[in-house]
Amino acid sequence: MGIRGLTYVLLTCIANMSSASTDFTMTLYTVTSRTISVRWSRYVGAHSYKLSATSNAATGQPVFVNFNNRFIIGTVASLLPATLYNVKVEVLDWNGNVLAQAQTQQLTTPDVPLNINAYSKTSSSITVNWSAVPKATGYVLKAKAGNLIIETTVNDSSGTLTGLQPYTLYTISVQSSNAGGNSQPSLPVETRTVLAAPVIHSTSPNSNTIMVSLEPVSHAMKYSFIIIRSDGVGNKIKKTITSTNVTFTDLDPGTWYTIKAHALDANGIPGDDKMKEQITRPLAPQSVRAVLTSDSMGTFLEVVVTWNASEGSTYYIASPIEKSRKVVQNCTSRSTSCIISPIQCGIQYNVTVVAFNEAGSSDPANPIEFTSVPCSPFDITIQEIQSGNLTVSWSPSPLTDYYTTFVKRDDGLEVMCNTSLTSCYFQSECGFIYFISVFSYNKAGQSPPGIVLNYTTAPCCPEHVKALFVSSDTIEVKWNPVRGAEMYETKAQDASSVVFCNDTSTICTLSGLKCNTIYNVTIYSYSDIRGFNYSCQKRSITTGPCSPSILNITKVSPSAVIVAWQPNNHDAMYKVFAFGEAGVRSCNSSGYSCEIANLPCGATFSVSAVATAPEGQSLPSYSLPLETAPCCPNSFAVTQITQSMTNVSWTAAIGAQSYTTVLESSKGQAKCHTGETHCLLGCITCSTNYTVSLSAISETGMMSVCNYRGYSSSGCCPSAVKLYRLGSNALRVYWHATAGSVNYIVNVTSDNANFTCSPTSGDTYCDVREIYCGDIYTVIVSPVSIDGSIVTFCPMKMYSVSCSMNSGAMVIYRGKRSLSYNEA
Repeated sequence: MGIRGLTYVLLTCIANMSSASTDFTMTLYTVTSRTISVRWSRYVGAHSYKLSATSNAATGQPVFVNFNNRFIIGTVASLLPATLYNVKVEVLDWNGNVLAQAQTQQLTTPDVPLNINAYSKTSSSITVNWSAVPKATGYVLKAKAGNLIIETTVNDSSGTLTGLQPYTLYTISVQSSNAGGNSQPSLPVETRTVLAAPVIHSTSPNSNTIMVSLEPVSHAMKYSFIIIRSDGVGNKIKKTITSTNVTFTDLDPGTWYTIKAHALDANGIPGDDKMKEQITRPLAPQSVRAVLTSDSMGTFLEVVVTWNASEGSTYYIASPIEKSRKVVQNCTSRSTSCIISPIQCGIQYNVTVVAFNEAGSSDPANPIEFTSVPCSPFDITIQEIQSGNLTVSWSPSPLTDYYTTFVKRDDGLEVMCNTSLTSCYFQSECGFIYFISVFSYNKAGQSPPGIVLNYTTAPCCPEHVKALFVSSDTIEVKWNPVRGAEMYETKAQDASSVVFCNDTSTICTLSGLKCNTIYNVTIYSYSDIRGFNYSCQKRSITTGPCSPSILNITKVSPSAVIVAWQPNNHDAMYKVFAFGEAGVRSCNSSGYSCEIANLPCGATFSVSAVATAPEGQSLPSYSLPLETAPCCPNSFAVTQITQSMTNVSWTAAIGAQSYTTVLESSKGQAKCHTGETHCLLGCITCSTNYTVSLSAISETGMMSVCNYRGYSSSGCCPSAVKLYRLGSNALRVYWHATAGSVNYIVNVTSDNANFTCSPTSGDTYCDVREIYCGDIYTVIVSPVSIDGSIVTFCPMKMYSVSCSMNSGAMVIYRGKRSLSYNEA
């Protein structure tokens, strides 16, 4: 059975441990390669206990031991190593009878390892070798120094104990092991760890030397040093000395070397090795060159320094040094060139280069000398002593051979001046910005850009000034924009006052001026830098005429007025306007009055005057009202209503609010005042000639008297109208005539007939024929006016004509009765 199977059986047996009595128990105590010890519980009535171990192997012999009842622990010995045993404890009485028992299975451990050999190669470990033990599945190594025990487990017949202290004496033992446990320790051996590795410090003071120093190692008697190029080229140098310091010379510059060192004890046993890399310092760079340039923007001076590579260098530092030995600026580079920036102008320098690596710096390279470009001139001033001439001056700059002044105008025009002096002269124009820079030159080149100054000349004076608008109190002027002007000031000045206008626009309105006044108008250009250009020319502008003041309006006829005003302008023409719904009427004069004619009746006007001069037209004067008398009605009519009443009517008159109508004759007067267009007049005498007049009156009381042709009232109605029967079918109408010579007309009408007759002038009767008896007739006798009109208001009478023949008068018919022959 293999080790794995044996282990399985053992574990199974232990798990199935049982006893004949639950009151008696047994436990495993210790196991070695030759013994098994167990512990059992006391059993009442026991005389002795029998401990036996029986091997399942064919070669195994049973082993047993008897113990009296005072023992509870027992051991069976002389067992075979690494063998599985059935271990049993039996409780016996005086007669040797078994009262109770307990049993289990247990594997003995392997044999104790032999031939132990231990040695130390490092200061923290000991390596141990021994002979392999049959059936052992592992080994336990132990190292003891004082109270410190280091233990490790291995599977093979050799192993290394680590974590030990340097140069310390340890006692070493080994135990074999299997599933049953560990064997007894082997015979101990003593072994000392070697010395610890030294701590190495190294430096390279120059390009062919390395100095090495060690921190002392306890119990060391000597030290061994070895140095060799890290790339393996060349010979190995070895030194063994009692000192902790050593120097290696004649080495290659800028080369990496590997240094190895260890300490040796009194027996000459070497301790741990320690290694360190050290590089020698590089040689000084060769063929140093320096070229002066400027940066990409032309702002700073730069020195481009180049050199040949120095073996073993990791970087370089180039340093320009002034003649005063002051280091101005360094540059560091990992290549064979670098740029030193910025470099001061106007100084002479020495430039040297030093190579560096991990060991330190090389010796400085042989310095080279160069001269910087001169500095830019300072204290630059610009003056314009005379208009149109600029003077640029500056203070001298050291190391300068000559100067160049550049003047660039803001429109791009550029001029320059070369001189060995400290000033230059240039022509200038108004309204430009001049950018001025001055450079110094020597053999090294041009100075860095200095301060760029700018000088702004005074803005140009406006040109092409023209007046856009001129009135009595306002002047509006316009001009073309000019160079350099950011704002304009317009000034208008007369003998006693000044008016200003400031604006960025090229148009300005001067208001609040005096009318008909000569002003000197000047436009000054302005810039924030130079202020106003007061050299601009002026021009004279006269404001427009003053407004006239109307003194009075005098009517010279119903349709004409004379307007007078106060003349207050020089060389002005005046025009007077009358504005109204009826239109505009006007008159012109260069004096102080004029007549407006052809004014319509019944109209209202506003009258104002305007003065016109070459400079323009004044504002209108204040208006005065003007009203013409109302118009007369276009038509007029008189209509007789009754013998004593007349209706007068007319068309509405323009401008009239009320009317007064008068009919007047030698017999009296009829008068009516009304706001209507008709009027009823009473107390009219018939057959009378009247004078007719009408007055149209405006709302302000203005009156127009309108005369019309005469009016004759109608004739008077006749009186005593009667009818007489002339025959069977004829009638005579008779009446009494009124005063005056009047013609009459007679109308006789009935339901069956209508008769009209006109008597001869002067007659007071009229005959009507072919009448019908039995009819009722209406009879009206009306006077006829001269114009042929018939009066319609005379009374009407009704008569009944009887069919009986009587020569008497006809009967007046009233109601439904009739009276024959006689008038009622």
